[in-house]
Amino acid sequence: MNYPFLKGHGTENDFVLLPDHDGSLHGDLSIERVRALCDRRAGIGGDGVLRVIRTAALEAGRGQDAEWFMDYRNHDGSLSEMCGNGIRVFARHLVEEGLADPSQPIPVGTRDGVKVLTLGADGLVTADLGTPKVLGDTEVSVPGHTWRARHIDLGNPHAVAFVDALEHAGPLLEAPAHDVGVYSAGVNVEFVVRRGPQHVAMRVHERGSGETRSCGTGACAVMVAAALADDAPRGTAYTVDLPGGTLSITWTTDDRVLMTGPALIVARGTTAL
Repeated sequence: MNYPFLKGHGTENDFVLLPDHDGSLHGDLSIERVRALCDRRAGIGGDGVLRVIRTAALEAGRGQDAEWFMDYRNHDGSLSEMCGNGIRVFARHLVEEGLADPSQPIPVGTRDGVKVLTLGADGLVTADLGTPKVLGDTEVSVPGHTWRARHIDLGNPHAVAFVDALEHAGPLLEAPAHDVGVYSAGVNVEFVVRRGPQHVAMRVHERGSGETRSCGTGACAVMVAAALADDAPRGTAYTVDLPGGTLSITWTTDDRVLMTGPALIVARGTTAL
């Protein structure tokens, strides 16, 4: 059976989008189908799959005050609560298809509750990811190296570790060890260096995907960790550089994390994968 797909990315964190508005096309989206779609050699290629479905058609979205639900799966087919770059791409798709009004805030349901997106005149998309949960200290390690890390949850769990240099982080991102007692469902690990005042750079290993070019919730966790370390007043904006681009992130005075960055739809077609 042929069915439609789109391809999009936010700071090169890329996704396959599946329009499935009433849930009749894909039913229970299987692990095998997600892996086939995300395969970069035999499939379309992506860090994950975003199913575009109405909240009323998906059990996980029931009761949420949003028409649309982002049913997100990681590259390996596992479920994920949230995806910061993905939800900006999701909102871009809704607007381009005439399914949402770009002049109004756009609520989108997720497994971490409803997130609200706004589109700026500059074409960038801002996502309100809600209140961060700062859950204390932990550590990440590889043989011979261990770093203290800050445990921060923004829908997804994150371990944020400040390091001396990112160019040597490659092997560390293959399979960083972490406290499985704290992160029984896995964790995203961010390695961070400082570039200047309110300016950091990072690399990330995402559970279910490996190292990616960008992670939106990870960048927000990094910003929160940096702001806490700097004792920065709420409302201070940070620039976060990732291999795939740059995000601007603010932890507001009313305890919300706002992430602004690009979101693009780059291709569409049909597939039988």
